[in-house]
Amino acid sequence: MKSILVREFGGPEVLKLEEVPTPRPAAGQVLVRIHAAGVNPYDTYMRAGTYSVKPALPYTPGSDAAGVVEAIGDGVKRVRPSDRVYTAKTVTGAYAEYALALEEQVHSLPGKINFGQGAGVWVPYGTAYHALHHSAEARASETVLVHGASGGVGSAAVQMARAMGLTVLGTAGTQKGIDLVKREGAHHVFDHSKPGYQEEILKATRGRGMDIVLEMLANVNLATDLKLLATNGRVIVIGNRGEITINPRDLMLRRASARGFTLWAITPAEEAEIHAGLIAGLENGTLRPVVGKELPLAEAARAHKEILEAGATGKIVLLP
Repeated sequence: MKSILVREFGGPEVLKLEEVPTPRPAAGQVLVRIHAAGVNPYDTYMRAGTYSVKPALPYTPGSDAAGVVEAIGDGVKRVRPSDRVYTAKTVTGAYAEYALALEEQVHSLPGKINFGQGAGVWVPYGTAYHALHHSAEARASETVLVHGASGGVGSAAVQMARAMGLTVLGTAGTQKGIDLVKREGAHHVFDHSKPGYQEEILKATRGRGMDIVLEMLANVNLATDLKLLATNGRVIVIGNRGEITINPRDLMLRRASARGFTLWAITPAEEAEIHAGLIAGLENGTLRPVVGKELPLAEAARAHKEILEAGATGKIVLLP
């Protein structure tokens, strides 16, 4: 089978398409024929060797994919060959024609969701669910600002928050992104490349401020996020690429908080809840993964460059 391999940490050019043996499932494992693999920002950090998780070399990137069960190992009972599934982590990596996963890492993919969309479920929607439900403890009637709302996690959060009954404000940096955020359900959308857009956000809340801010680029926005909060507001840090200086008094004055998390640290109970919620939303149509671009598996390096570019919209997926 064809697979992307990383034999040394470095830039996108270290992603090489190679021919490797097709794996066979051992007990408790599932072999998935990959129809689409999702590209996430953390994939790029791991490839560069700067992520908190550093895999042994060589390795195949990717945790998110969608496809069909090809074979199952002894003891597997939750899925059968020919079942449509999405993956939430894998054993052998998702950037490949086939991937091994543990039985608990594969989940039913509803029929109305295509494989490209299915490849954009786990990290984007799992992150949005964890941020809104577990970390922010969001409640209907609250206001939420989604920074970077046109990206994979951002668009997932907009859909989810709208379905939960929150008033949703979003930001994007291009007209294409702004149109996407509006289409996915945000009540108000702001151009974060425009000077003074923070004042427009406060004006939209009649000066009250935000109950929740979902922050995708904390090293740029966190200091100003704190000034946008309402009393008892909370910033949930989802993404960050560097250091920033903040004034803790902005938290003190508002009895507010800034919270961070990583999806890899969720508990088994939280993970079970996330998948149950996501599958229900995918089935009833409130959750609709947005695919921004599909690229051949051989163009993984291009995908790793483009996912970090400003103005990226929706999910980038690789097609084996």
